[in-house]
Amino acid sequence: MFIQTEDTPNPQSMKFLPGQPVLGQGALGMDFPTIESSASSPLAQTLFDIDGVMSVYLGGDFITVTKAEAVEWMHIKPGILGAIADFLTAGLPVLNDAAGSASGAPATPLEDYEGDDRETVEQIIELIDTRVRPAVAADGGDIVFKHFEPKTGVVFLAMQGACAGCPSSTMTLKAGIENMLKHYVPEVVSVEAVA
Repeated sequence: MFIQTEDTPNPQSMKFLPGQPVLGQGALGMDFPTIESSASSPLAQTLFDIDGVMSVYLGGDFITVTKAEAVEWMHIKPGILGAIADFLTAGLPVLNDAAGSASGAPATPLEDYEGDDRETVEQIIELIDTRVRPAVAADGGDIVFKHFEPKTGVVFLAMQGACAGCPSSTMTLKAGIENMLKHYVPEVVSVEAVA
């Protein structure tokens, strides 16, 4: 199995492309920021067994691994490549049957918003899903809507995969996403990152 790798804007994260589905097309990504959060994914658990792996993000057709800052890629990358190849070649399930979301705090359900606030949240989610998520997935990450506070106009988003801890994530959040949302959704005043 040939696994392509790509650097990401986050020097501590690398994107691994095995040339086959990981979660599958159209699947929402799953973020495993700690070993404890990886119970629903045997693949993520396998990667956490490698010294220096700090977090794992599974996308539709890629895996992003974030390493400890003190660890060099040349020391950890061969082990990650081998673990992914062995796991996928063996045909093992990437997720357990009862796998839930590993995306941290759940988003406020759309049903909790009423009237104009609900329309605003629907616009925000659509813009994030169609314009933001595909772009950040190309860099091995994801940005997920968590909450909109109608009284203050603040949108809360979770940074996942290569986006979590990325030096350029603040610029992406403020200069990119915040400006876009403010342009299309006048009710948005600012955007903040949450865990």
